[in-house]
Amino acid sequence: MYQPRRIPRSEFVPIRNLQYHVLVWGEPGPAKVPVVMVHGWMDVAASYQFVVDAFAQDHYVVAPDWRGFGLTQGPDADNYWFPDYLADLDFLIDHYSPGAPVHLVGHSMGGNIAMLYSGARPQRVRKLANLEGFGMPATQPAQAPQRYAAWMDQLKAFHRGELDLKRYDSVAGVAGRLMKTNKRLSQDKADWLAQHWARPDADGQWRVLGSPAHKIINAQLYRVDEVLEIYGAITAPVLNVESAEDNLAEWWKGKYTLAEYHERLKAVSYVCRTVLQDAGHMLHHDQPEKIATLLEEFFVTN
Repeated sequence: MYQPRRIPRSEFVPIRNLQYHVLVWGEPGPAKVPVVMVHGWMDVAASYQFVVDAFAQDHYVVAPDWRGFGLTQGPDADNYWFPDYLADLDFLIDHYSPGAPVHLVGHSMGGNIAMLYSGARPQRVRKLANLEGFGMPATQPAQAPQRYAAWMDQLKAFHRGELDLKRYDSVAGVAGRLMKTNKRLSQDKADWLAQHWARPDADGQWRVLGSPAHKIINAQLYRVDEVLEIYGAITAPVLNVESAEDNLAEWWKGKYTLAEYHERLKAVSYVCRTVLQDAGHMLHHDQPEKIATLLEEFFVTN
Protein backbone atom coordinates (compact mmCIF):
# COMPACT_ATOMS: atom_id res chain seq x y z
CA MET A 1 0.00 0.00 0.00
CA TYR A 2 1.10 3.57 -0.62
CA GLN A 3 3.11 5.00 2.29
CA PRO A 4 2.67 8.77 2.81
CA ARG A 5 5.85 10.76 3.33
CA ARG A 6 4.14 13.61 5.15
CA ILE A 7 1.45 12.71 7.68
CA PRO A 8 -1.37 15.26 8.09
CA ARG A 9 -3.21 16.07 11.26
CA SER A 10 -6.99 15.88 11.21
CA GLU A 11 -8.92 18.85 12.58
CA PHE A 12 -12.58 19.73 12.92
CA VAL A 13 -13.45 23.40 12.50
CA PRO A 14 -16.89 24.91 13.22
CA ILE A 15 -17.99 26.59 9.99
CA ARG A 16 -21.55 27.85 9.44
CA ASN A 17 -23.16 25.43 11.88
CA LEU A 18 -21.22 22.46 10.47
CA GLN A 19 -18.19 20.62 11.80
CA TYR A 20 -15.77 20.86 8.89
CA HIS A 21 -13.11 18.18 8.61
CA VAL A 22 -9.76 19.59 7.53
CA LEU A 23 -6.41 17.93 6.85
CA VAL A 24 -3.37 20.03 7.70
CA TRP A 25 0.21 19.31 6.62
CA GLY A 26 3.12 21.26 8.07
CA GLU A 27 3.14 24.25 10.37
CA PRO A 28 2.46 27.95 9.80
CA GLY A 29 5.44 30.27 9.70
CA PRO A 30 6.25 33.92 8.96
CA ALA A 31 7.80 33.04 5.59
CA LYS A 32 5.07 30.59 4.55
CA VAL A 33 2.02 31.44 2.49
CA PRO A 34 -0.73 28.98 3.45
CA VAL A 35 -1.64 26.65 0.59
CA VAL A 36 -5.38 25.87 0.58
CA MET A 37 -6.25 22.86 -1.59
CA VAL A 38 -9.90 22.10 -2.37
CA HIS A 39 -11.12 18.86 -3.92
CA GLY A 40 -13.67 18.05 -6.59
CA TRP A 41 -17.08 16.39 -6.70
CA MET A 42 -17.25 13.00 -4.99
CA ASP A 43 -13.68 13.33 -3.75
CA VAL A 44 -12.03 14.06 -0.41
CA ALA A 45 -9.22 16.19 1.01
CA ALA A 46 -6.93 13.15 1.32
CA SER A 47 -6.88 13.06 -2.47
CA TYR A 48 -4.07 15.66 -2.34
CA GLN A 49 -1.75 13.44 -0.28
CA PHE A 50 0.30 12.38 -3.31
CA VAL A 51 0.96 16.00 -4.34
CA VAL A 52 1.86 17.07 -0.80
CA ASP A 53 4.30 14.16 -0.59
CA ALA A 54 5.88 15.28 -3.87
CA PHE A 55 6.52 18.88 -2.76
CA ALA A 56 10.24 19.67 -2.55
CA GLN A 57 9.63 22.34 0.10
CA ASP A 58 7.93 22.19 3.48
CA HIS A 59 4.60 23.97 2.94
CA TYR A 60 1.76 24.77 5.29
CA VAL A 61 -1.13 23.03 3.52
CA VAL A 62 -4.81 23.10 4.45
CA ALA A 63 -7.34 20.85 2.68
CA PRO A 64 -11.00 20.60 3.73
CA ASP A 65 -13.57 17.95 2.98
CA TRP A 66 -16.41 19.96 1.40
CA ARG A 67 -19.78 19.91 3.18
CA GLY A 68 -21.38 16.50 2.77
CA PHE A 69 -18.12 14.86 1.61
CA GLY A 70 -15.54 12.91 3.55
CA LEU A 71 -15.83 13.45 7.29
CA THR A 72 -17.47 16.89 7.07
CA GLN A 73 -21.08 17.06 8.17
CA GLY A 74 -23.79 17.53 5.61
CA PRO A 75 -26.31 20.33 6.23
CA ASP A 76 -29.80 19.61 7.50
CA ALA A 77 -31.13 19.90 3.96
CA ASP A 78 -31.93 17.67 1.00
CA ASN A 79 -29.92 19.49 -1.68
CA TYR A 80 -26.81 21.61 -2.07
CA TRP A 81 -26.45 25.21 -3.30
CA PHE A 82 -23.21 26.13 -5.05
CA PRO A 83 -22.72 29.54 -3.35
CA ASP A 84 -22.45 27.72 -0.01
CA TYR A 85 -19.06 26.35 -1.06
CA LEU A 86 -17.75 29.89 -1.56
CA ALA A 87 -18.98 30.97 1.85
CA ASP A 88 -17.53 27.85 3.49
CA LEU A 89 -14.18 28.57 1.86
CA ASP A 90 -14.31 32.18 3.06
CA PHE A 91 -14.83 31.08 6.66
CA LEU A 92 -12.09 28.45 6.31
CA ILE A 93 -9.52 30.94 5.01
CA ASP A 94 -10.44 33.39 7.77
CA HIS A 95 -9.78 30.61 10.28
CA TYR A 96 -6.40 29.47 8.95
CA SER A 97 -5.06 32.74 7.50
CA PRO A 98 -6.98 35.63 9.06
CA GLY A 99 -4.44 38.32 8.26
CA ALA A 100 -2.94 37.34 4.92
CA PRO A 101 -3.91 36.00 1.47
CA VAL A 102 -3.35 32.36 0.55
CA HIS A 103 -2.28 30.27 -2.39
CA LEU A 104 -5.48 28.56 -3.54
CA VAL A 105 -5.50 25.27 -5.46
CA GLY A 106 -8.70 23.66 -6.73
CA HIS A 107 -9.43 20.54 -8.76
CA SER A 108 -12.53 20.09 -10.94
CA MET A 109 -15.52 21.34 -8.91
CA GLY A 110 -12.98 22.73 -6.46
CA GLY A 111 -11.34 24.60 -9.34
CA ASN A 112 -14.69 26.14 -10.28
CA ILE A 113 -15.24 27.20 -6.68
CA ALA A 114 -11.71 28.61 -6.43
CA MET A 115 -12.18 30.71 -9.58
CA LEU A 116 -15.47 32.19 -8.38
CA TYR A 117 -14.15 32.79 -4.87
CA SER A 118 -11.04 34.53 -6.21
CA GLY A 119 -13.22 36.97 -8.16
CA ALA A 120 -15.52 37.62 -5.21
CA ARG A 121 -12.68 37.93 -2.65
CA PRO A 122 -9.64 38.96 -4.72
CA GLN A 123 -7.80 40.33 -1.69
CA ARG A 124 -7.78 36.88 -0.04
CA VAL A 125 -5.93 35.03 -2.83
CA ARG A 126 -2.26 35.56 -3.74
CA LYS A 127 -1.93 32.82 -6.38
CA LEU A 128 -4.65 30.59 -7.88
CA ALA A 129 -4.09 27.19 -9.48
CA ASN A 130 -7.06 25.70 -11.32
CA LEU A 131 -6.73 22.00 -12.15
CA GLU A 132 -9.39 21.05 -14.72
CA GLY A 133 -12.06 23.36 -13.26
CA PHE A 134 -13.86 24.23 -16.49
CA GLY A 135 -17.22 25.49 -15.32
CA MET A 136 -20.43 24.41 -17.01
CA PRO A 137 -22.09 24.78 -20.44
CA ALA A 138 -23.86 28.05 -21.13
CA THR A 139 -27.61 28.09 -20.47
CA GLN A 140 -30.52 30.09 -21.83
CA PRO A 141 -33.46 31.56 -19.87
CA ALA A 142 -35.83 29.29 -21.81
CA GLN A 143 -34.32 26.32 -19.97
CA ALA A 144 -35.50 27.60 -16.56
CA PRO A 145 -38.96 25.92 -16.42
CA GLN A 146 -37.51 22.52 -17.28
CA ARG A 147 -34.61 23.00 -14.86
CA TYR A 148 -36.88 23.76 -11.91
CA ALA A 149 -39.10 20.79 -12.81
CA ALA A 150 -36.05 18.49 -12.97
CA TRP A 151 -34.87 19.77 -9.60
CA MET A 152 -38.21 19.01 -7.97
CA ASP A 153 -38.38 15.57 -9.61
CA GLN A 154 -34.92 14.71 -8.32
CA LEU A 155 -35.80 15.87 -4.81
CA LYS A 156 -38.69 13.42 -4.84
CA ALA A 157 -36.40 10.65 -6.10
CA PHE A 158 -33.97 11.44 -3.27
CA HIS A 159 -36.71 11.15 -0.64
CA ARG A 160 -37.81 7.84 -2.17
CA GLY A 161 -34.27 6.57 -1.62
CA GLU A 162 -33.55 6.28 -5.35
CA LEU A 163 -30.35 8.33 -5.40
CA ASP A 164 -28.34 6.36 -2.87
CA LEU A 165 -24.67 5.77 -3.59
CA LYS A 166 -23.41 2.31 -4.40
CA ARG A 167 -22.15 0.14 -1.56
CA TYR A 168 -19.18 -2.22 -1.73
CA ASP A 169 -18.56 -5.52 0.03
CA SER A 170 -14.98 -4.63 0.90
CA VAL A 171 -12.39 -1.90 0.73
CA ALA A 172 -10.89 -3.84 -2.19
CA GLY A 173 -14.14 -3.27 -4.05
CA VAL A 174 -13.82 0.46 -3.46
CA ALA A 175 -10.24 0.41 -4.74
CA GLY A 176 -11.39 -1.47 -7.81
CA ARG A 177 -14.02 1.19 -8.47
CA LEU A 178 -11.38 3.93 -8.24
CA MET A 179 -9.13 2.10 -10.68
CA LYS A 180 -12.03 1.47 -13.07
CA THR A 181 -12.81 5.18 -13.11
CA ASN A 182 -9.16 6.14 -13.51
CA LYS A 183 -7.17 3.68 -15.59
CA ARG A 184 -3.87 5.30 -14.60
CA LEU A 185 -4.37 4.90 -10.86
CA SER A 186 -1.95 2.32 -9.47
CA GLN A 187 -3.06 -0.44 -7.12
CA ASP A 188 -1.07 0.88 -4.15
CA LYS A 189 -2.58 4.36 -4.44
CA ALA A 190 -6.07 2.98 -5.00
CA ASP A 191 -5.81 0.82 -1.89
CA TRP A 192 -4.72 3.83 0.16
CA LEU A 193 -7.33 6.21 -1.28
CA ALA A 194 -10.16 3.71 -0.80
CA GLN A 195 -9.79 3.90 2.98
CA HIS A 196 -10.30 7.67 2.84
CA TRP A 197 -12.93 7.72 0.11
CA ALA A 198 -15.27 5.25 1.86
CA ARG A 199 -15.99 3.77 5.27
CA PRO A 200 -17.80 0.61 6.43
CA ASP A 201 -21.36 1.05 7.73
CA ALA A 202 -23.11 -0.87 10.51
CA ASP A 203 -23.78 -3.74 8.10
CA GLY A 204 -20.14 -4.01 7.08
CA GLN A 205 -20.79 -2.51 3.65
CA TRP A 206 -18.34 0.12 2.45
CA ARG A 207 -20.11 3.38 1.64
CA VAL A 208 -18.65 6.28 -0.32
CA LEU A 209 -18.23 9.32 1.95
CA GLY A 210 -20.54 11.58 0.02
CA SER A 211 -24.16 12.59 0.45
CA PRO A 212 -26.47 11.29 -2.29
CA ALA A 213 -28.09 14.73 -2.28
CA HIS A 214 -25.04 15.94 -4.22
CA LYS A 215 -26.55 14.17 -7.23
CA ILE A 216 -29.49 16.59 -7.37
CA ILE A 217 -29.28 19.16 -10.15
CA ASN A 218 -28.88 22.83 -9.26
CA ALA A 219 -32.24 24.56 -9.56
CA GLN A 220 -30.73 27.74 -10.96
CA LEU A 221 -29.16 28.04 -14.39
CA TYR A 222 -25.43 28.51 -14.94
CA ARG A 223 -25.06 32.13 -16.04
CA VAL A 224 -21.93 32.59 -18.14
CA ASP A 225 -22.38 36.37 -18.19
CA GLU A 226 -22.13 36.44 -14.40
CA VAL A 227 -19.17 34.06 -14.42
CA LEU A 228 -17.26 36.29 -16.84
CA GLU A 229 -17.80 39.31 -14.59
CA ILE A 230 -16.40 37.32 -11.67
CA TYR A 231 -13.44 36.10 -13.73
CA GLY A 232 -12.73 39.70 -14.65
CA ALA A 233 -12.51 40.61 -10.96
CA ILE A 234 -9.73 38.08 -10.26
CA THR A 235 -6.50 39.90 -9.46
CA ALA A 236 -4.34 36.89 -8.56
CA PRO A 237 -2.18 35.27 -11.25
CA VAL A 238 -3.88 32.05 -12.39
CA LEU A 239 -2.17 28.79 -13.30
CA ASN A 240 -4.57 26.79 -15.46
CA VAL A 241 -3.62 23.10 -15.77
CA GLU A 242 -5.42 20.77 -18.17
CA SER A 243 -5.07 17.17 -19.23
CA ALA A 244 -4.09 16.60 -22.85
CA GLU A 245 -7.11 14.29 -23.16
CA ASP A 246 -9.74 17.06 -23.59
CA ASN A 247 -12.21 15.78 -21.01
CA LEU A 248 -14.85 18.33 -22.02
CA ALA A 249 -15.27 16.57 -25.36
CA GLU A 250 -15.93 13.29 -23.56
CA TRP A 251 -18.32 14.73 -20.98
CA TRP A 252 -20.39 17.17 -23.01
CA LYS A 253 -20.35 15.74 -26.56
CA GLY A 254 -20.09 19.15 -28.19
CA LYS A 255 -22.44 21.00 -25.82
CA TYR A 256 -19.43 22.68 -24.21
CA THR A 257 -15.95 22.70 -25.72
CA LEU A 258 -12.42 23.38 -24.61
CA ALA A 259 -12.33 26.27 -27.07
CA GLU A 260 -15.32 27.85 -25.29
CA TYR A 261 -13.58 27.48 -21.94
CA HIS A 262 -10.41 29.06 -23.28
CA GLU A 263 -12.50 31.96 -24.57
CA ARG A 264 -13.91 32.47 -21.07
CA LEU A 265 -10.39 32.50 -19.63
CA LYS A 266 -9.67 35.63 -21.65
CA ALA A 267 -11.70 37.52 -19.04
CA VAL A 268 -8.99 36.77 -16.45
CA SER A 269 -6.18 39.35 -16.28
CA TYR A 270 -3.26 36.92 -15.98
CA VAL A 271 -3.43 33.23 -16.94
CA CYS A 272 -0.62 30.78 -17.51
CA ARG A 273 -1.98 27.72 -19.32
CA THR A 274 -0.27 24.33 -19.03
CA VAL A 275 -1.27 21.05 -20.66
CA LEU A 276 -0.19 17.89 -18.85
CA GLN A 277 0.63 14.80 -20.90
CA ASP A 278 -0.07 11.24 -19.75
CA ALA A 279 -2.75 12.32 -17.30
CA GLY A 280 -6.52 12.21 -17.19
CA HIS A 281 -8.95 14.36 -15.26
CA MET A 282 -7.45 13.24 -11.93
CA LEU A 283 -4.21 15.10 -12.58
CA HIS A 284 -3.17 15.08 -8.95
CA HIS A 285 -3.36 11.27 -8.88
CA ASP A 286 -1.82 10.60 -12.28
CA GLN A 287 1.10 13.04 -12.18
CA PRO A 288 1.51 14.26 -8.58
CA GLU A 289 5.22 14.98 -9.01
CA LYS A 290 4.59 17.18 -12.05
CA ILE A 291 1.70 18.96 -10.34
CA ALA A 292 3.86 19.57 -7.27
CA THR A 293 6.66 21.02 -9.41
CA LEU A 294 4.25 23.24 -11.38
CA LEU A 295 2.71 24.56 -8.17
CA GLU A 296 5.99 25.28 -6.43
CA GLU A 297 7.42 27.07 -9.48
CA PHE A 298 4.20 29.07 -9.78
CA PHE A 299 4.16 30.04 -6.11
CA VAL A 300 7.62 31.63 -6.29
CA THR A 301 7.15 33.56 -9.56
CA ASN A 302 6.32 37.27 -9.41
